[in-house]
Amino acid sequence: MDNVSEVASQTPVRSREFEEQVLEHLDLLYAVALRLTRNPADAEDLAQSTIVKALRFHDHFKAGTYIKAWLLTILRNTFINEYRRRVRRPMTVELTGLEAAEETHPHEEAPAHAVRADLMELLDDEVKQALDALPPDFRGAVIMADLEEMSYKDIAEVMRCPLGTVMSRLYRGRKLLREALQQYAGERGLTPARP
Repeated sequence: MDNVSEVASQTPVRSREFEEQVLEHLDLLYAVALRLTRNPADAEDLAQSTIVKALRFHDHFKAGTYIKAWLLTILRNTFINEYRRRVRRPMTVELTGLEAAEETHPHEEAPAHAVRADLMELLDDEVKQALDALPPDFRGAVIMADLEEMSYKDIAEVMRCPLGTVMSRLYRGRKLLREALQQYAGERGLTPARP
């Protein structure tokens, strides 16, 4: 990923501050890309492509926009476009009849919106399992709101849906989590005392 620094230094038009803001999120982009691709080399390529596109199209960034949401949108769109390109491209494989062909599409369970790996590592296994059991749209909304502390507006931008839909997904996702973690909370004294 050293190429990213080279690309950043070759274009004097954009501000150094903007470049630093973009590069500040490199670790997050790699973590999200790794969750989407499930392959370190592909994740590195995806994160690098995202940075290059962000730097190349810096003039599309509107001041006051949440840069992390903007970068995650670029990453998500790049991942989707690459997936579509691979699906359309005919697959050629030479088989001798003895080996199984590898799947070339991403894992079905790959979340639409991944989060920082360091935040997920702070959660207990029961909480991680409850989050993973949520439908993908609910999981994404809950993670972005409650772990990454993103605003509803920023979540709506990333998920490309109306604000009301974000609020609905959060409500339903949190309700499912409460139900799934009721015993967990009780065992740790996290539920309010009932009269």
